Amino acid sequence: MSEPIRFPTVEEIPESARVDGARWSMQWLCDGEIRTFHGPGADVLSPICVRQADGSLTRAVIGRTPLLDRAAALEALAAARRAWDEGRGEWPTMRVARRIGAMERFAELMGKAREEVVRLLMWEIGKTRKDAESEFDRTLLYVRDTVEALKELDRSSARFVMEEGFLGQIRRSPLGVVLCMGPFNYPLNETYTTLIPALIMGNAVVCKVPKYGALLHAPLFAAMREAFPPGVVNVIYGDGPTTVGPIMESGEVDVLAFIGTSRVVNILKRQHPQPNRLRSITGLEAKNPAIVLPDADLDVAVKECVSGALSFNGQRCTGIKLIFVHRSIEREFLDRLSAAVDALKAGMPWDQGAQLTPLPEDRKTERLAAYVEDAVSKGARVVNGGGAAHGTFFRPAVVHPVKQDMKLYTEEQFGPVLPVATFDDVSEIDHFMRLSEYGQQVALFGRDRKKMAFLVDALVNQVSRINLNSQCRRGPDTFPFTGRKDSAEGTLSVSDALRAFSIRTVVATASNDENKSLVSDIIVGRLSSFLSTDYIF
Repeated sequence: MSEPIRFPTVEEIPESARVDGARWSMQWLCDGEIRTFHGPGADVLSPICVRQADGSLTRAVIGRTPLLDRAAALEALAAARRAWDEGRGEWPTMRVARRIGAMERFAELMGKAREEVVRLLMWEIGKTRKDAESEFDRTLLYVRDTVEALKELDRSSARFVMEEGFLGQIRRSPLGVVLCMGPFNYPLNETYTTLIPALIMGNAVVCKVPKYGALLHAPLFAAMREAFPPGVVNVIYGDGPTTVGPIMESGEVDVLAFIGTSRVVNILKRQHPQPNRLRSITGLEAKNPAIVLPDADLDVAVKECVSGALSFNGQRCTGIKLIFVHRSIEREFLDRLSAAVDALKAGMPWDQGAQLTPLPEDRKTERLAAYVEDAVSKGARVVNGGGAAHGTFFRPAVVHPVKQDMKLYTEEQFGPVLPVATFDDVSEIDHFMRLSEYGQQVALFGRDRKKMAFLVDALVNQVSRINLNSQCRRGPDTFPFTGRKDSAEGTLSVSDALRAFSIRTVVATASNDENKSLVSDIIVGRLSSFLSTDYIF
């Protein structure tokens, strides 16, 4: 069998794709300082293998990240606590307009680091240049959209209300110290969808970057240092139990913003000694199904299922993880799906038109092969030309028929394996959704209005988003992003995130002349950062 992908020699790597990871090695951000850690570190192994003269493959080492110890992690936490200062710090008491100005300055500086971050995204997690550029641009847009959303939110709060003889102003105030932890598959975007709203609402943040996709944050440290007061944002690296464990056990974290697995977040929550004061905002696993009805437009269904299941090699929580196809169109759908999957171009992240790339996680190809082997041992088969591994690359496998006793039916594979199950009646879909531990999204493909409406009504209380004749996805970022069951806690979107990282706070007084004069003098004299009728343009 020919190789499913060809890894390059050092000489074959184009100049436009080369990266100098050593420039950012061993750096972390604490208390407004970009520091170099002089203790142990971890090599950043790229999923991109380099072909040696003898034909063997060696994973490229592109840099080194610090393995911070307990003391360093707690130092970052202490810096955040000082910046918060029980709510009296410079940042949490700053006028909203000034915080917005700081965030706009950060966005300006962030844009200058685009090429460096894009190249690190390619080398650290194997994201194609097109997808890496999209992730950076979307993140920068998210920052700017968040600024505009806060302006709108603040405008609606800039008035006083009169109720039952009381005069009051209701605004939003920060929560305290936030621990942000993002995932490796969107290490910039998903991390920033919690980091940015947490910051702009006046919280102080400790950000623990993921194991994969860690180095790419360092080019942004200078922008953070310049835009925000010392200690407002701190970025740490290292082993979770060594760094995150002590931070949670201190009880000094007010908000946990975590995107990853339910297993890990449950451990973190249990470590906090005062769970009732801990607010959690999470995005977790999903097993999003696609349902292809007998009257579905197969051109649309195949295109959307392939993209939904294999964008960034299927490493998306919003990806399609299981396809249910009606028995009456099973054969035709499988033939078309297999042909479309086999036609995808494999290559290096910088290759023009590459759609499939190497996988960053250690031993990931072995775990994916185990999923396929489990299904095959129980009666399924690989119906396309996939399933072969070469180095860190795994050729996508379409596996059919997947049944309830197979791991691929219930577990999230998070990689390029497409399980296909056959159904005869929609009650089988309902059964799957009721038993599933997850409830993020579903994709429905069909044209019969009554059947589609029936399924919408049947599933709307099982998942948080139903996609009609389109793949599962997160965006647009103005749409709410959440899930039921073990898939999420809290809601994220540009506007929802601002509310998630703040709390409504009211200043009220009996509505009499003396109190009206008091409030008026405070506002006119601009004596308070909180009480204000400013209109932010």
